[in-house]
Amino acid sequence: MNIVTVCGMGMGSSLVLKMAVDDILSSHGITANVEACDLGSLDGRAADLVITTDGLRSQVEPKGYKTIYVHNVIDKPAIEKELMAALGK
Repeated sequence: MNIVTVCGMGMGSSLVLKMAVDDILSSHGITANVEACDLGSLDGRAADLVITTDGLRSQVEPKGYKTIYVHNVIDKPAIEKELMAALGK
């Protein structure tokens, strides 16, 4: 499974999201390839799931990826809830 975390510039929130997702997946014994990138680098990526902030919804939604939109990149319990639901766990 390929998961891509995305932010506008690819330096801040995408890295925070990646670290949270790595920790969450590890705690559930789930293996996945998790990458962080900027919005411009998302096009053409093979991603089973994209995780980004609500502020980028209008730019990510048209790309057609299965996507989780988070409100707060440091709210790990909320991210975990959304991620596990998206993974069917």
